[in-house]
Amino acid sequence: MSFAMNAERTYLQNGGVDVMGFDDFYPGGHQSGVSIIMHGNRVATCGELKFTDRADGWGWEAEQGEREMGADYIKTPLHYQNTRTGDRFDFTVTIKADGAAVRIVSEWEAPVPAGCGLQLRLELFPGTLFGKPWLMDGKEGIFPDAANGPVDAPYATGRKLVVRPDCDYNRLTIETMGADLCLIDERMVNNQGWFYISALAEPGVNKIEWRITPNVVEGWLHTPVVQTSQVGYHTNQPKIAIIELDKRDTKREKLALYRIDENGTKECFTAVGSEWGQFLRYNYIKFDFTHVREAGLYKVIYGTQASSIFRITADVYDRGVWQPVLEYFLPVQMCHMRVVENARIWHGYCHHDDALMAPINHVHFDGYEQGPSTLCKYQPGEHVPGLNVGGWHDAGDDDLRIDSQAPECYILALAYESFGIDYDMTTINQETRITEIHKPDGKNDILQQVEHGMLSVIGAYRALGRLYRGIITNKMAQYVLMGDPAMQTDNIPGNEDDRWVFTEDNPTRELTAAACIAASARVLQGFNDVLAAQALEAARELFTITRVEDDHAKAAKVHAAVELFLTTGEPQYKDFVLSETDFVASRLWQLGWIIGRFDKTIANPTFSAAIRAALPALKRHLDERSAETPYGIPYRPHIWGAGWDIQRLGYEYYFLHRAWPDIFPPDMVYNALNFVLGCHPGSNSMSFASGVGAKSALVAYGWNRADWSWVPGGVISGTALIRPDFPELLVWPFLWQQTEYVMGGGSSHYMFLVLAAQQIAGGV
Repeated sequence: MSFAMNAERTYLQNGGVDVMGFDDFYPGGHQSGVSIIMHGNRVATCGELKFTDRADGWGWEAEQGEREMGADYIKTPLHYQNTRTGDRFDFTVTIKADGAAVRIVSEWEAPVPAGCGLQLRLELFPGTLFGKPWLMDGKEGIFPDAANGPVDAPYATGRKLVVRPDCDYNRLTIETMGADLCLIDERMVNNQGWFYISALAEPGVNKIEWRITPNVVEGWLHTPVVQTSQVGYHTNQPKIAIIELDKRDTKREKLALYRIDENGTKECFTAVGSEWGQFLRYNYIKFDFTHVREAGLYKVIYGTQASSIFRITADVYDRGVWQPVLEYFLPVQMCHMRVVENARIWHGYCHHDDALMAPINHVHFDGYEQGPSTLCKYQPGEHVPGLNVGGWHDAGDDDLRIDSQAPECYILALAYESFGIDYDMTTINQETRITEIHKPDGKNDILQQVEHGMLSVIGAYRALGRLYRGIITNKMAQYVLMGDPAMQTDNIPGNEDDRWVFTEDNPTRELTAAACIAASARVLQGFNDVLAAQALEAARELFTITRVEDDHAKAAKVHAAVELFLTTGEPQYKDFVLSETDFVASRLWQLGWIIGRFDKTIANPTFSAAIRAALPALKRHLDERSAETPYGIPYRPHIWGAGWDIQRLGYEYYFLHRAWPDIFPPDMVYNALNFVLGCHPGSNSMSFASGVGAKSALVAYGWNRADWSWVPGGVISGTALIRPDFPELLVWPFLWQQTEYVMGGGSSHYMFLVLAAQQIAGGV
């Protein structure tokens, strides 16, 4: 058996082993360069040239040219551009079939820049290597769970490395044609590093060449994956299992639903699955058991493969499904609070020293930009009072962005209105700055969370005289800290460890925030009337003073007008929306879910007719995109997992269904929820919602990721795509594009979806 270009002419393939070349270009996320997938597992990635000198190499950024692909090779031109000096270094990386092996050849013509070493490097995924063996030139070793010193010393050097000699499915042999190989543990200097193999360029030599031989198990096929909701199904909702198969697998096994009771497991329904066809690299079969309504425990079995055990019952969503978002995740993410749960301290009181005004003409390493003015009365470096209250930490970098804080409040406000949530499991004391999980205080938790978000957004608005862009740490050393956020700063205002607050002039973002603020003000009325009045005043002002220069800003102003009208009933907001009837009708892909509640409230026949006439085109668009996958929901990830986008789509679709149920049936709400809960591509069918379902994401990229831990109710980004066609969801805490929690969506969108499914299935 030999490597050759696969049928789609996208990567080299030999049986169950694939070698991809520069389909992805995301080295910071361990997803780029040469990647090797062996029998359904990505074992190596980021095979590419890198500069090694830490002092001078940091300024070099790689750019990729157009690939050249033949019957047995992939050749990629690349160059490094020095962002400080403008210098350029060109090179190529060629992957060429060599029988049962592939050769990786990196070549260049110009001299290596002075002060920079050059290495060919290939990363090995650590999650499946801990406790497993390697061999190099007669030396043996075990990949350790924890990095062991001395720093910068390789575990071994030599001419030939064998990774996983014990396993036919993962045995990988790497031989060098020049400089010695080094096996290194990057976790010595970077907590989220991987194991890697490298070889340095030799003086006077203009190439590095390796021969890589992945062991190929003849006849291997992807093990069938039975995908169902890890939670289960409401009695009245559609129930469809998805069976994922190797596209070369022509055999069809028995497919059946089994019920589990006190007497054991018994088959209760069998059928021939419907063939859906190929999506990405797999074939799919759908197994519909919607008619099964008897309450109980079930599992789906295809041949020898079984799903997790799940429930079918009318109360399937009544406990421990949406509730962990409100019960755990939102309290744990609260900034400017001490968060405890009985004898456990989730995190200490944090960021009392918020915040210093950011410097002008500054671009922050996380993308924030402060222009030539602070846009407020505070000068750069000056302490801005009133910012040390409210808000939620973003999962990874602990910042408070306006486009996460305001939308989080908005989603919660709409959930409160749509489903009448009255849930009290938490004490939140804004005076003592203490949050106590599992200690009711007689107040509705969801309104307390809306209040907490608005305390940050409106507190900053009143202090600055405008919205903040965000509040974030000012040093990389703080930014990368993991663990208790109370340790990020000293909580003493006015010194250099304080976070910075940024402002910006962004009409679209400001008008979108105005919509979120207006809806939050609506639900806070009667709960915190002072804050509700302040929020409404801010929303009105933003609507009035924010200029509109393009269609994005105009759409945001329509959004703000809708929420202001629903909050106040005042005619000027209604009149503005009616004056933009044609614009709204032309942009239902963006505004349709927003406009339905407005349409039903005003009962204006002319407006309603214009909107209804445009809805069929939106329905066709959604149907076409949903039909692209066997999951009945669009899945088009670009490096990052698409879970958050799918949850957002299901959330927005709910409002289309509620406004126009004759046009938009509820299927997409159920499909989006099932996707999150386990019915998604790839061999890992766990629920994206941590702690929810029989199998869920219990290793996640949150603030406690260094402990390989999780927060109940946090929802990860989910299955990512290793381009062009490999869906992947690794159990690894440092891979943000697959396992990160987020604010302003994610968990709150997921909570909304569960409540929506519960409402629709219950016939409410």
